[in-house]
Amino acid sequence: MIFGIFGKKSLPLVTLFLAGLFCMPFVTPRFYIYLASVILVTGLLATSLNLVLGYGGMYQFHHAVFYGVGAYTTALLLTKTSLPIWVAFASAPLVAALFGLVIGLICARLSSLHFGMLQLSLGSLLWVIVYRWYDFTGGDDGIHGISMPAAISGTTSAYYFILIITALCLLLMFILIKSPFGRILQALRDNPERCAAIGVNVTWHRILAIMIAAFFAGVAGSLFVTLEGSVFPGLLFWTLSLEILIMCLLGGWFTFFGPMLGAFLIISLRTVAGNYTEYWTLILGLMMMLTIFFLPKGVLGFVNDLFRSRSPDQPLEESSHATDKVSTKIV
Repeated sequence: MIFGIFGKKSLPLVTLFLAGLFCMPFVTPRFYIYLASVILVTGLLATSLNLVLGYGGMYQFHHAVFYGVGAYTTALLLTKTSLPIWVAFASAPLVAALFGLVIGLICARLSSLHFGMLQLSLGSLLWVIVYRWYDFTGGDDGIHGISMPAAISGTTSAYYFILIITALCLLLMFILIKSPFGRILQALRDNPERCAAIGVNVTWHRILAIMIAAFFAGVAGSLFVTLEGSVFPGLLFWTLSLEILIMCLLGGWFTFFGPMLGAFLIISLRTVAGNYTEYWTLILGLMMMLTIFFLPKGVLGFVNDLFRSRSPDQPLEESSHATDKVSTKIV
């Protein structure tokens, strides 16, 4: 998977990185293990957003709503029913995908700004329901003290659980991007009119993409409950959607691992700069300005451009010809 992006020459670096993630609990304090878990969960959420944003060309302004739905599904099943925990974990992405289907059916026929604004409105409506429904969701207090099985309740065990699930989800998403469906999705982003002219069902492919992205966002929401043992309405608020959108843009929204890098950069910045000043968001704003002016493809997009001439693989640049490839296959 990783070779497709960085090339086989990067094998030693990739091996060292994976070994570092695995060995991290043995050499770092618990706080950094917790911080790494937060980055993995948030990075998974941002990567799921990038499926519809970077690869699908859809401005999904309120993607965090699926994250909150997944988290609340897990929390409610664990606190209000006696179902096994694996049922709660499995239900979270399925319920999130169902919400993705409903929102997709309403929004997918719209384009660009109208799609984003309507999706933002529907997500905000769901946030109000969660915020006000005290008897069921706990209202603005949320739900706290959710117990986890001993196998994943500790900081280290939760980290390994999150690391494994995140790695599996990233692998599945990467396979999806490289599949014929992923090619069509990129072709829809580049030229939806031409795709429609050659027989591609634009609406249903977009709905399916939203459902898949919502599914993985629901997984991330369930992992959040594993890590924090609580949920609150802020998980569905639009500011979280804006934050993960910035992660995609900063890390590189035309690259697969860009959102994960963006999550690492922003959460690290918030942790380090937040110790010195409460105005750390000013630093983030400055970083975004510099990124937009000098790195329009994000940090990882810039790095990919530097190494493009050395590697035969060019991940998203292939997508610029995705419409031609889809056309050829259909014809």
